[in-house]
Amino acid sequence: MQSRATRSLQGMGDGRKPPGVTWESWVERSIREGIERGELDVRSGSGEPIADIDHRRADGWFAERLARCEQVVDLPPALAVRRDLQDARARIADATSEDEVRGIVAAINAPIRYVNSHTVAGPPSTVMPLDVDVVVEHWSREQQLPH
Repeated sequence: MQSRATRSLQGMGDGRKPPGVTWESWVERSIREGIERGELDVRSGSGEPIADIDHRRADGWFAERLARCEQVVDLPPALAVRRDLQDARARIADATSEDEVRGIVAAINAPIRYVNSHTVAGPPSTVMPLDVDVVVEHWSREQQLPH
């Protein structure tokens, strides 16, 4: 399955900027032609403010959001482990016992350690293994709060 960007470029020859044309005019023309073909009409959120535009984001947020929106399955290891960490944090929040929390932490720490020590291609990993005692303490405090 081709991405929208790939399909859009197909109508523009090989998708490269022609010589003698400024980048600005080439990009503006490409956008105008895409609008005329209706390729930009079905974008979700079209005409709406960008969600959470004023919130601070972690490094790599755009790549993670794009991968989620485009349903990319084969991510570089550093991005895959970030996604897995987010999933693990959600499972920790839903956990019902300390043993379950410890198991989730152990399960996510193994791939984090592997990626940190073996990844040589793609973006670098900035994820550190979770401290199981700190996570359990935080989880325990959260369980005591009224819901």
